[in-house]
Amino acid sequence: MNRKDAELLETELVYDGFFKMRRYKFRHRLFEGGWNQPVIREVFERDECVSVLPYDAKRNRVVLIEQFRPGPMAAGDDNPWIVEIIAGIVEENERLEDVARREAMEEAGCTIDHLIPISSHFVSPGGSTEKMHIYCGLTDSDGIGGIHGLAAEGEDIRVFSEPLDNALARINDDTLRNSFTIIALQWLALNRDRIAA
Repeated sequence: MNRKDAELLETELVYDGFFKMRRYKFRHRLFEGGWNQPVIREVFERDECVSVLPYDAKRNRVVLIEQFRPGPMAAGDDNPWIVEIIAGIVEENERLEDVARREAMEEAGCTIDHLIPISSHFVSPGGSTEKMHIYCGLTDSDGIGGIHGLAAEGEDIRVFSEPLDNALARINDDTLRNSFTIIALQWLALNRDRIAA
């Protein structure tokens, strides 16, 4: 099936703030044939995002960040400070690669020499428009660290680098709680030999 097998019946803007939310009424074709009854769902609308995992192949180190996230706080999580990779929203007419480089500099003081695409996917397609584009960014991790971010955007970001194997161990000990960070690190685990070559 494709987009022609779905029909949008109504839309209504229900919230317009830092993010948007719309209520959609739609129907779609069924796998067994025919159409379903109209369905109503609210959809969280967010612009496309880009994330980048800076990787120093020479030292086999990755650059990670840690920052406060309101989502885990709102969910009642015990620790709303999340270790993750660099990410940012695509601004109007901005190329994905430019976003990756801009955000790496703003959030981590990190210069990206070369970008390798990892994945483009919907983060939570059951209720959000957010599409994440993930890159591995080759960098020199020497001297990377400290506190970064844009004060005007309320950012307070701790930047650090660590050996790739330490970062991968975070997946197994359940201290990484961000899907695109896990995806990027697992991709790098599978591809580091090719990148090093």
